[in-house]
Amino acid sequence: MWSTAREIAAGDLVIVWMTRELIIPLTVTPGATLHNKFGVYPHDALIGVPYGSKIRSQTGKGFMHVLRPTPELWTLALPHRTQILYLADISFITDWLGIRPGSRVIEAGTGSASFSHSVARTIGPTGKLYSFEFHEQRAAKAREEFGRHGMTPFVTLQHRNVCKDGFGDVVDEADAVFLDLPAPWDAIPHAKKALRKDHTARICCFSPCIEQVLRTVAALNDAGFTEITTYETLLRPIDVQTAPAFPSLDDVTERLKQAEVKREEKRQRQIKANREKEAKDKQKSATEGESTATGKRKHDEVVATDGAQQVDTPEVSELEPKRLKTEGEVVAEEMQMDSTTAGPSSSTTPDAARVTTPSSKRTPVVLSKSGTPISFASATAVSKALPEVRGHTSYLTFACLAPYERYKPAETGTPTPSSSNATPAPIPAATPVSEPAIQNANGAEPSSSG
Repeated sequence: MWSTAREIAAGDLVIVWMTRELIIPLTVTPGATLHNKFGVYPHDALIGVPYGSKIRSQTGKGFMHVLRPTPELWTLALPHRTQILYLADISFITDWLGIRPGSRVIEAGTGSASFSHSVARTIGPTGKLYSFEFHEQRAAKAREEFGRHGMTPFVTLQHRNVCKDGFGDVVDEADAVFLDLPAPWDAIPHAKKALRKDHTARICCFSPCIEQVLRTVAALNDAGFTEITTYETLLRPIDVQTAPAFPSLDDVTERLKQAEVKREEKRQRQIKANREKEAKDKQKSATEGESTATGKRKHDEVVATDGAQQVDTPEVSELEPKRLKTEGEVVAEEMQMDSTTAGPSSSTTPDAARVTTPSSKRTPVVLSKSGTPISFASATAVSKALPEVRGHTSYLTFACLAPYERYKPAETGTPTPSSSNATPAPIPAATPVSEPAIQNANGAEPSSSG
């Protein structure tokens, strides 16, 4: 279908992969230039480069990959003319219809030719794909694409309304039929004529709405199809990444011990800073209390002398500052505050028992069936479903057409089965048959009478 050479040549079709959401087809044309948000890429720089190469822009800041076209990549990069089928539906339809190399397939509703490219690769040069499109402009564009991609020898495209005009000259020839039409029930009688009758043939109808499915199932039943089933294919992408190695239990224990030591050192620094601050505050308050008491006594003496009013002078014992707390009282107070903050499990001295593994939750140890611990030293692959999942696209209705029994006339005029498994046709009752004739029919010599 596409170029099978190792290097890209002028005129080849390549798939330009920039991001997962930005994939475009590109025909390599000498002298042309590709401009995108990642940089400027001359087409001449792609000629002679192996498929799958990473191409950097002229500035060196951006890059892109040039890939060999495949039906899967073409489905992601093709220009949309209609709603298309994606890989999840295409693979399921191809498998259920039994499409294989050499199969003859009918496709009604070419559209953007996403399904056509996948079927063309499956059937190969020995098969045949009959594609029909009602819209004339879409049919012309699809025919042009088939010619550029080298699919013309085994893909034929006709502009035809199959619901009214049928499938033309394709009669008793198709192994499978795929209908992607607004009203597939109108095309089912024509599809029955196109399907082969000498072996089991299959049909699939692609319908977005359940109301279409109901009418399609009724039409399939009326046409004599069997094994009618309907499916809905949903795709859930999984992102697989490599997680960093899990730390061992000894490493986790050592980290917890170090963290506990740091917390204890920080607590001791806070205690020391609080002691120094309280000592400075007490010294400052004592100095201010003495100066205040001295100034008050002088002021009372002046008032009593000048105003001839007697004022009681407080005793010296009443103006003395409060007694400073002893070192033991300060330490006891601080310990009480620490016990209130840290809880009953804190201790008064930072001894060896303080720096131990915390008793809140231990890291669980995973054991194998034999009872030995499992090592997490190596990296582990983890998977996660992507948040954006493609939802409903359409319903797929499948059905089978059982083969008909055919007979070819024998030379003696007696109908014989065309295969060894078929039953012989009944002899009309109005025709008298003698005993010698029956024996001749069975291949025996007639016996002489008496």
